[in-house]
Amino acid sequence: MHRRTILLSLAALAAAGCTESKPQFKAVDITGADYARDFPLPDIDGKPRSIKDFAGKVVVLFFGYTQCPDVCPTTLAEIAQAKKLLGPDGDKVQGVFITVDPERDTPQVLKAYMGNFDPGFVALRGTPEQLAAVAKDFKVYFKRVDGKAPGSYTMDHSAASYAYDPQGRLRLYVRYGNGPQALADDLRLLLKA
Repeated sequence: MHRRTILLSLAALAAAGCTESKPQFKAVDITGADYARDFPLPDIDGKPRSIKDFAGKVVVLFFGYTQCPDVCPTTLAEIAQAKKLLGPDGDKVQGVFITVDPERDTPQVLKAYMGNFDPGFVALRGTPEQLAAVAKDFKVYFKRVDGKAPGSYTMDHSAASYAYDPQGRLRLYVRYGNGPQALADDLRLLLKA
């Protein structure tokens, strides 16, 4: 009986050694998801962009708008801070911002806005039709909400980010407010992937 227990224990240890341990992300691991695989939209210079443009980098993608009072600046600041926390590896992280308000977010406005966080961040701005298609693929919600003054409005929108590994595979759904350290820890794991 004792010998059998030892053999079963050794077999279990051997089997455990054969399996690859999964990284312990702080964000939600969505590796293998069948959505949000690419974001074919033009940048502020009109150049078509996609995930392939950032091969070899971890990409953190966020949907928002420049007149957002809290969620958008907080998220972009966290991405910028996470890059700094990574030290030299921060150069291997690419922030990508997709505006849900192309009417007000002109290329000039987007360029200035990105510069407030990280001049290396890329802003994408599509037509309403292009934006709708990409948002649908990402399962992102956005809606114009009229304000009290004539012509004024805000945009309700999803508040999470998406992270891709250096091979361009969607890996993480990053909830709003995780903080820069948690994001940096996850990005470090993706850089090792």
